[in-house]
Amino acid sequence: MTFDLTPEQDQLRDAVRALGRRYGHGYFVEKAKAGEHTTELWAEAGRLGYLGVNIPTEYGGGGGGITELAIVCEELAAAGCPLLLLVVSPAIAATVLSRHGTEEQRKRHLPGLADGSQKIVFAITEPEAGSNFHRLGTVARRDGDGWLLNGRKCYISGVDEAGHVLVVARTEDSSTGKLKPALFLVPTDAAGLTRSKLDMEIVSPENQFLLYLDDVRLPADALLGESLDAGLPALFAGLNPERITVAAMGAGTGRYAIERASEYTATRKVWGGRSIGSHQGVSHPLAHAAVQVELARLMIQKAATRYDAGRDLEAGVAGNMAKYAAGEAAALAVDTAVQVLGGAGMTTEYGVATLLGAVRAGRIAPVSREMILNFVAQHVLGQDKSY
Repeated sequence: MTFDLTPEQDQLRDAVRALGRRYGHGYFVEKAKAGEHTTELWAEAGRLGYLGVNIPTEYGGGGGGITELAIVCEELAAAGCPLLLLVVSPAIAATVLSRHGTEEQRKRHLPGLADGSQKIVFAITEPEAGSNFHRLGTVARRDGDGWLLNGRKCYISGVDEAGHVLVVARTEDSSTGKLKPALFLVPTDAAGLTRSKLDMEIVSPENQFLLYLDDVRLPADALLGESLDAGLPALFAGLNPERITVAAMGAGTGRYAIERASEYTATRKVWGGRSIGSHQGVSHPLAHAAVQVELARLMIQKAATRYDAGRDLEAGVAGNMAKYAAGEAAALAVDTAVQVLGGAGMTTEYGVATLLGAVRAGRIAPVSREMILNFVAQHVLGQDKSY
């Protein structure tokens, strides 16, 4: 057992940290408040190969795994630039395509995902279904040689930045008549696909949307994979990378908040010339938050290692635990940072209150803490399913 990164992973961490700090949280907030995207940072990260670290080398990627992508997510977040589309495009879409796409689909999309010139977002969540993907109402029906999609999706990230959206729908199994999941690569400019921006109380350069699919006609090769049988395994292929990279982004955000607060409390002097950080009422909450973030990082490392070793069931448990731990730790770290900075903590200048909305959302999405606890109770503790 080792907790050490390889020399290559260490170099990756250092390089991504340096890139993130050149842009910094000020850049992130400025873009978000202007209604713009982090285009420059994304393009540079792609040019340097960081967006494609988990994509096979034959498609222009780095040939690494989710461990490497988690490093990228964490270090950019630790520099104050938590990029949600890292989770959506390289982690979910690229993994699903690498594992279950046809060779033509891989050749068409993976090189662009690797160099950052292409983004593919992911649409599974629906207004009525909530966390229950078995109740998805988006349906795909045969239309000659192609497909016809109808349905609605909500909280879909970055549609305005992407060329395609990977839509989870249900299709009719001709042998049983039952509906089964399938994934479709839908161009974001397809006829019949419309979107409505959701106003969110989150400071983020990445937007959320409602999607409406009204008789969206697609060619046969829009179906991801060789057949409908690829649907269910393809759907689950993206879930563990999603949880692990979301957790890494949360851990990085927690590190960023603690670093900002620690710099302030070590130098801020009010009573008798001593720094406010010398008082346990200030230092202990920060230390407690630091412990929680570090514990989350250990679980993230375990989950990523299990996933990259092909141990999917174990990675599922560890990934859910990592997401839970990092979501709680990030929320605690940012809230603690705001508190110890006092009034300064609520200003844009000090760069911690700007993360309150994002870390609160991290306890809800992409899977809520309550659903993770249900998962652990059922699959780890052997309890009956409660829903």
